[in-house]
Amino acid sequence: MLERLFKLKKNNTNVKNEVVAGITTFMTMAYILAVNPSILADAGMDPTAVLIATALASFIATVCMALIANLPFVLSAGMGLNAYLAYTVVQGMGYSWQIALLAVFAEGIIFIVLSLTNVREAIFNAIPLTLKRGVSVGIGLFIAFIGLQNAGLAVDSSTLVTITSFTDNFTTHGICALLAIIGLLMTAVLHIRGFKGSILIGIVATWIIGIICQLIGIYAPNPDAGFYSLIPSSIISFDFSKLGETFGQCFNVAWKDIRILDFIVVIFAFLFVDLFDTLGTLIGVATKAKMLDEKGRLPAIKPALMADAIGTTSGAVLGTSTVTTFVESASGVAAGGRTGLTSIVSAILFLLSTLFAPLFTSIPSFATAPALIMVGFLMVSSVTEIRFDDDNLTEAIPAYIAIIAMPLFYSISEGISLGIISYVVLNLCTGKAKKITPLMYVLAVLFILKYIFL
Repeated sequence: MLERLFKLKKNNTNVKNEVVAGITTFMTMAYILAVNPSILADAGMDPTAVLIATALASFIATVCMALIANLPFVLSAGMGLNAYLAYTVVQGMGYSWQIALLAVFAEGIIFIVLSLTNVREAIFNAIPLTLKRGVSVGIGLFIAFIGLQNAGLAVDSSTLVTITSFTDNFTTHGICALLAIIGLLMTAVLHIRGFKGSILIGIVATWIIGIICQLIGIYAPNPDAGFYSLIPSSIISFDFSKLGETFGQCFNVAWKDIRILDFIVVIFAFLFVDLFDTLGTLIGVATKAKMLDEKGRLPAIKPALMADAIGTTSGAVLGTSTVTTFVESASGVAAGGRTGLTSIVSAILFLLSTLFAPLFTSIPSFATAPALIMVGFLMVSSVTEIRFDDDNLTEAIPAYIAIIAMPLFYSISEGISLGIISYVVLNLCTGKAKKITPLMYVLAVLFILKYIFL
């Protein structure tokens, strides 16, 4: 049945690889079950309700990805989009969180329509292959940077970012940063020696070492500073009543409070960021997994985008921010995932997490950080496929701009924006306008307008 449904042999994989990959992806994404409720709580939403809604929306969207696209990509509430909802739409613009969720729902409906009309697929196929490779490298650097931050290794400073001081607050900041380095080295050694599931083993091993450090007093929990016990306080909970506080609330709004022009801008902002974050993730992860055809296209792009749109719509109804394809899917791909069976495994774990939330949310960020950093390395390797000779500079320079923009501007979509604008401008100004497709012109103009008006 699994072979018929997911075509494992055709994709050069097996059940064991897919299961390990699915667990790996989930483990690197599990932080969203703790982070998303924390962020949306600042918008006035109940954290427990948000956690349950996030897990259920992730399950629905990821199952759709598995069954209609047969791809090893996993979806959940997108980072950045949740912050935009809480801090810009609710706190900044003064909207209620119910109206903010209504905007997310509207965005999801628009996405479904765009997916049915091939607009999103056309955008994906219009982006040149070299630029797609640049996006893959940029995402690698971006998620590596996220890993460094999650580990507490990269911190704010007068130079914007610097390495942490290991000796200051050693029992909290210092030991966590040190454990992340140990975990990274363990993961790298396992990967070099060819261990299957090296990334997953690294996560679990780092967590276990952290628990040992807590038991012997090297790590000292300090909840006021954001450092919690690494040992789960409880394992399971069957209380789902809190979901009622967010379910369907996107339709329970005071329509008179909606300022139509502002509301349209909010919908467009959600739409814009979600579209290009999703495209960027699909490009980057699919490139690394060698799933693109000879023209740089992803054959299953249309159903993949539809799964993303369904996830966003259902997530808004359940009570969470925009659901999008997670770049952490690359960790599962790196662990050998190649089909929708990987996604099914991750989806089941998201569903189970509604029961085992206390256990899953106890996974510390310093334990998942090495996985992100290692996956970043694996994705950066695509840079060798970019040609930097004089005959290809109009291709290579936009790819380079996309690469550096993603981590430095902390945004996948900004990297794509600047990459596309520079591609059109450079080719237009150097007599190579024939290389530019009409849709690339449209995208470049839209991106420029975004920077002017948004």
